[in-house]
Amino acid sequence: QLGVPAAPHVPYAVADSRYPPSMDYRRMPIEVESPEEVGYERIRCNLAESSVSDMRLGDLGDLGAALADLVLLYGDHLGHPGLRELIAADGPGLAATDVLLTPGAAAALFMVATSLLRAGDHLVVARPNYATNLETPRAIGADISALDLTWEDGWRVDPDRIAALLRPATRLVSLTSPHNPTGQVMDSATIDAIIEIVERHPTALLLVDETYRELQGSVPPLAASRSERVISVSSLSKAFGLPGIRVGWLVTKDVTLRRTFLAAKEQMVITGSVVDETLGYEAMRQRDRLLAPIRRRTAAGLELTRRWMAAQEVFEWHEPRGGVVGFPRVLPAIDLDMDRFHAHLFDHDGTIVGPGHWFEQPDRWFRLGYAWPSLERLEEGLAALSGAAMDQLR
Repeated sequence: QLGVPAAPHVPYAVADSRYPPSMDYRRMPIEVESPEEVGYERIRCNLAESSVSDMRLGDLGDLGAALADLVLLYGDHLGHPGLRELIAADGPGLAATDVLLTPGAAAALFMVATSLLRAGDHLVVARPNYATNLETPRAIGADISALDLTWEDGWRVDPDRIAALLRPATRLVSLTSPHNPTGQVMDSATIDAIIEIVERHPTALLLVDETYRELQGSVPPLAASRSERVISVSSLSKAFGLPGIRVGWLVTKDVTLRRTFLAAKEQMVITGSVVDETLGYEAMRQRDRLLAPIRRRTAAGLELTRRWMAAQEVFEWHEPRGGVVGFPRVLPAIDLDMDRFHAHLFDHDGTIVGPGHWFEQPDRWFRLGYAWPSLERLEEGLAALSGAAMDQLR
């Protein structure tokens, strides 16, 4: 049975009082209870994943020439030049030198937080959110103002609310689009309005986590191409299904920031893996071929979930507009014991979703991923959700 803590963080604190850390590291519920930690072999219908299904190495084609003669040296500290050029091409006015490759987007987010924030520095960050975007600033001891997105507003980001949260010493505004876990997307006008607010501020920078950028109706240019005050972060893990090669990146046109982030990377890992980055280059070079079936499969999963949602009377959601996840909730008028619900779902049906406490929300909400399992397993898992609810309601 999956553990469901009474409150976030507390059960996951791991610091030993004999060795007090300089940063307050705690294990995050989303990682402790993740499918890879619970054990994939125990899960039949995995609806907790925030990714498309994982690729196999052979899906990248014949890699013999790319890998056989690869010299396993320390690579370019910025990362594979060809891959950086392909990433930079996604934003007008960007150059390969504006791109820093990192070991996944998680490392990029860590570099941004630890480079820009010190204990007591002020941060505005959207919530709910991918846990690292909150937990790393919290570990640093930053002063956090949560931009709490609400069901009533359709999880929409309101630029005026961001402006109201800013302080004279605000260092960073942290947003995600497409958003994890709700699947909502900031349109171009909203992003432009937020950039204008940030540019009027003396010290604030805007971080946009664009991990699902490739999986939305109209793919926008990289947010970092819009302003020197914007930092873009992304990776090959979620939209490409390549989490096993640790390739992410951050992008900024600000020369001073680039030097700072490069210094952070060099102190953490010196360079990335030349094997991972070569595979990442091959994936990005074949982007159109690889993403076409992924987009079709994602659309099919969303349509199947949409039909299920319309046919049942226990759950509701704001339909995702991008990415591969949504954030449904149990209807307010329905009384469910959510611990019992999640236990039944896992123990009886081998099905897992991402409970609300992964995102510091009540467990009446849960993240539902519709692009990782096969359509057959997705349909089975959705039926299990209905069954777990009816186990209490019948």
